[in-house]
Formats: sequence, structure tokens, C-alpha cells
Amino acid sequence: MKLLVTGGAGFIGSNFVRHILRKYPKYKIINLDKLTYAGNPDNLKDVKDNKNYFFIKADICDSQKVMRAVKGVDTIVNFAAETHVDRSIKNADSFIKTNFQGTYCLLEAALKNKVKRILHIGTDEAYGSRAKGFFKEPDSLNPSSPYSASKAAADLLVNSYFKTYKLPVVITRSSNNFGPYQYPEKVIPLFITNLLLNKKVPLYSRGENVRDWLFVLDNCSAIDLVLHKGKTGEIYNIAAGNYLCNLELTMAILKRMGKPMDFIEYVKDRPGHDFRYAIDCQKISNLGWRPKYNFAAALDFTINWYRQNIKWWKKLKAKF
Repeated sequence: MKLLVTGGAGFIGSNFVRHILRKYPKYKIINLDKLTYAGNPDNLKDVKDNKNYFFIKADICDSQKVMRAVKGVDTIVNFAAETHVDRSIKNADSFIKTNFQGTYCLLEAALKNKVKRILHIGTDEAYGSRAKGFFKEPDSLNPSSPYSASKAAADLLVNSYFKTYKLPVVITRSSNNFGPYQYPEKVIPLFITNLLLNKKVPLYSRGENVRDWLFVLDNCSAIDLVLHKGKTGEIYNIAAGNYLCNLELTMAILKRMGKPMDFIEYVKDRPGHDFRYAIDCQKISNLGWRPKYNFAAALDFTINWYRQNIKWWKKLKAKF
């Protein structure tokens, strides 16, 4: 199989590229990435010399370059996206361009080149917040931030290409990911790296907002399963059931890093902050997927990874 992975130099994308190359040594991967601030060639240093790995530096919104990259490809996995909610609140322009217009360019190229499958990576944030219960795949989307709105719009566009053109698409929507190679502006690596520098951690409001935490390697295995066995035209939620409020998450990190509670700095809540994300994963469970990694062990692993890779994150952290 020949895969085009867009955004493969980012956090989840780079972990997925590594997962595929290890599990399927005969697969060929083309990684198309613009290498924005969060796209980091260091994320894939260990595979850059793999004979089945090829890199193209390009913007997903550049239709000509995307069209050339798609030629001869069997399958596309689209990770390319702007993802940080706080950045989208300050300036939504790049989110609309990359997440929506970029997806359009990719869909057009896939359609014209008769790609056999395109797997689009979405987010549970597209559903919005709910106090109780769990969102299922057919539920209406109700995004709160420019980021989640741009991702919801992309999902709808992808689905429209299935309905109108019969393009063989499938969508995944996962909960909050964490693990190695995550850019240190996101909450878990931000807190870990701050504490390694003996700095306080900024916690929104009183830390009551609830998230489900999914280890990135579990998400990669789920995406792999949907890629090979998912039904065309369907959406698959992916979550691990590790529901914690942000204060509980913060306390878990502080405890593991031997820091007291006074390292918490409570800050003003961000606008439109969703209270709780929760998704039902029965559909992907029916395909045979279960999360493999225990949350506590995965958090320990993640903390140790950042301890051992200071050079990787220090130069990134210096930029913000």
C-alpha cells in the first residue's frame, strides 16, 4: 500500500507514521507537511532514512503540490490541521485556511486521482460540550471555538464528498491525545515542561472542566484499524474512558513530579471554554478496538519522555 499522510510531522501524525512503518514494513509512506511551528522534522528523525518513507514540504492548501503528491497513492490519511484552541481565539485565519480549505484541496485531489480511501482525522470538540451522557457519531455538531468550528466544517465537507461524489471517505473523532512529541503549548506537555523548569502551571478558572485522555499510541492503533476495516462513509469516535477534571489531571502531574499544590497558578478562563467532552465509542469497539495503555502508566511514560528529551522541547518552548 502507498499512503499519503498529511501533517505527518505533527504530534499524532508523526506517531502514526512510526506506527505504520513498524507494523507494515512493506507499506510506503509519503509525508506531506508544511512544517509550521508545530510540524517538526525532529519528530521523525529516527525514520528519515527508511527506504519506504518520503517527505514533501508543502502546504495542504497548495492545490498543485497536493495534486502531484496524490498521484499514484492508494490511501490518504489527513492529519494536517491547526489545532490549538487558544491560538484560534486570537486569530482564526490559519485555522479556516488549513482545516477547511486545505481539506477541500485534498478532497479534490483524491477525487480526480480516484484514491481508494481517504481517512480524515476529526476531533470530539466538534460535538461541543454536554453535562451528562455521551455523543454518538450521528449527533449534531455544535462547536464552540473557531478551531472546533473549522474542524466541524471540514467533517461536513468530507461527508458531502461521500454523498455527492461517492468518494470513499471515513472520519475519526478522538478525545484529547497525549504522549511523546506533543508540542509543549498543550496542557500536559506544558505542565510537565514548566515543572521541569521549576515554573508554575497555569490552570484555567478552578480546573473543573472535564476531558477524556487518550494515549497517542492507542489512537494510532484505532486509526490503523479504521483505515483497514472501517466502513466507507462512516464516522468512528475514539476515546479511552479516562475522564478527569483539569484539576485532577494537574494534581496527578504534580504528584509524579514531586511538586506541591502551590505550583498551580489559577488564571482567567478562556472564552467559550467547553465544560465536558464525552463520546460513545461502541462503533469502533464493534470493530475490535480497545485501548491498550493504562492511563497512569502512559502518563508516567510521557513525563519520563519529556525528562529524557529536554533538547527536543527546550528550543520549541523558547518560541512562545
